Amino acid sequence: MAKNILTRRHLLKTTVAAGATGVFFGPWKYNRVYAAGTDKPIKIGITSDASGQYANSGASDRRGMQMAIAEFNAKGGVLGRKIESTHIDTETTPATGSRVAERMINREEAGFLIGAVSSGVANAISQVAQKNGVIYFNTNSSSPTESGKNCHRVKFVWDGNGANFAKAAVKNSIDRFGDQWTLLTNDYVWGHNTAAATRALLEQYGGTVKEEILVPQGTRDFSSALLKIQQDSPNVVAAAIGGDDQKALRQQVAQLGMGNSPAWINNQQDWPDVYGLPLDNLFGVFGTTWYYKLDLPGVDDFVARYQAMYPDTRMRVPGNVFYNGYMAMKNMLEAIERAGTTNNIAVIKELEGHKMPAGERMQHHDAWIDPETHQVQQSIYLATAKTGSDDKDDMFEILNSVSPDDVRDTGASEACQLESYDDTPTFDA
Repeated sequence: MAKNILTRRHLLKTTVAAGATGVFFGPWKYNRVYAAGTDKPIKIGITSDASGQYANSGASDRRGMQMAIAEFNAKGGVLGRKIESTHIDTETTPATGSRVAERMINREEAGFLIGAVSSGVANAISQVAQKNGVIYFNTNSSSPTESGKNCHRVKFVWDGNGANFAKAAVKNSIDRFGDQWTLLTNDYVWGHNTAAATRALLEQYGGTVKEEILVPQGTRDFSSALLKIQQDSPNVVAAAIGGDDQKALRQQVAQLGMGNSPAWINNQQDWPDVYGLPLDNLFGVFGTTWYYKLDLPGVDDFVARYQAMYPDTRMRVPGNVFYNGYMAMKNMLEAIERAGTTNNIAVIKELEGHKMPAGERMQHHDAWIDPETHQVQQSIYLATAKTGSDDKDDMFEILNSVSPDDVRDTGASEACQLESYDDTPTFDA
């Protein structure tokens, strides 16, 4: 059996190579140095689900990243280096997410990690990434804890979170529908923290939580929960149910004719979770960060590029999950270009506080990366089902756009304690 022995000759060769590309700072265990020659590609590990509750969203997430990579490679790559990616299924399972991150970094030699839908998986990946100093972009998971108590110097959060969406919807819904609410909550980190954000806002604006019903991940029969809701007769049901669970919930609510009464608020609606469903399944009001029918410059071209690259994809138009994956990858590669290096600390500093004009983001308000939490502060949209359209893909009616200042998650800023630069391992990818 081969032995993994670091010989003196190998150590000397490695030290010479390192001297040609960068300078060591601090002890060996906190540094990794890679060759930065133009013949060495920049390797990015894609850590998204291909199975489990968020498999559909994981696939859409990857397509967005891959389109951005293809566009950069068509222009010559980044810093004269080709972009290569590798993907391993994280299975919507935190333990698998940890193993995947370890393998990506230590065996695949990925210099950057990107991708997540489940917040539990994202948190697991980010712990491994911080230990190794590898920049990690959480593209599509939305628990407030991701940019709050579970924040890290290397992690950047690209989606709106449960607190952002709740701030956009709760007060208006109390005023319009009433103050007696039931919370319907997926029983894991995103569901719990999204429900907590909703509960806090209800208390702030004079609403009452009549009951919170916890729903295990993987639930397909919601009959007991829906019977309880019928018995309690709340004014509003605030649902934090995601992925395939949400599809099952929507179908059963529609079958029982409960879509209009009580009122339904779904904290966030991911496009892959509802694409192709009948419009009577798309009841209530819900949040999103982007829609392919926004009347903004660049949107039509973006949709056309998607359709040209993915002509056989079942989803004929891109949604918010694809958009987040694309924008995250694009901004990662642009940050490397701005830094002029793949040194992780230099790239982190380029990202912190970075401003993104609304026109570049195809949103209504300018966005920026919060230097205190590393979350992208961006436009939040409230939507409902669109009726009367001849276009079967045009499922959302956008009701309004809310500025990032109006929905900022101040609790995340209070809870987040980013590691120092000195405590973050440094290396060149």
